[in-house]
Amino acid sequence: MKATGIVRRIDELGRVVIPKEIRRTLRIREGDPLELFTDRDELMLKKYSPIASVERFSEGTAKSLHEQSGFLAAVTDTDNVLHAFGTGRKLLAGKAVSDELTELMTSRRSHLASLAEGGSVLPVVREGECACTAQLIVPIVAGGDCLGTVILLSTEEGAVVEGAAVKLARLTADIIASQFD
Repeated sequence: MKATGIVRRIDELGRVVIPKEIRRTLRIREGDPLELFTDRDELMLKKYSPIASVERFSEGTAKSLHEQSGFLAAVTDTDNVLHAFGTGRKLLAGKAVSDELTELMTSRRSHLASLAEGGSVLPVVREGECACTAQLIVPIVAGGDCLGTVILLSTEEGAVVEGAAVKLARLTADIIASQFD
């Protein structure tokens, strides 16, 4: 844990203000759920990720998606890539998602693009380069909230994500979302 040097008082209702700089750095927005942890005399706040609560399940679905589609497959929550399987997975796993992906999740829209067809491929993570030539991003939506995404990526020249893979990714997103209904 890293000390910030910032001290805040608790008000009469038990509230404490998290400074704007910290909220911006940790990508905590108004309405985001926070999970509380205690250890003796310490209190820790952590941004809550419902998908992380089904960690093993989302890991298995990402692995199966890769095996069935042949593409690099990933599952994200709203902040990080939780699991990635396939060639190039080390460039994604555990990394923070890009601002463009966050914006896509906010709009709850899917994104299908191929450079071979003149499409615009979005960056998936903030740091690192992924020389993707084709991608499919499908939001995981449960109870009206976007909990993360299912992603298929290819780095092969002229690659296109075809109909069967699109259906498979959408099915995967629906199956993960059904864990929260």
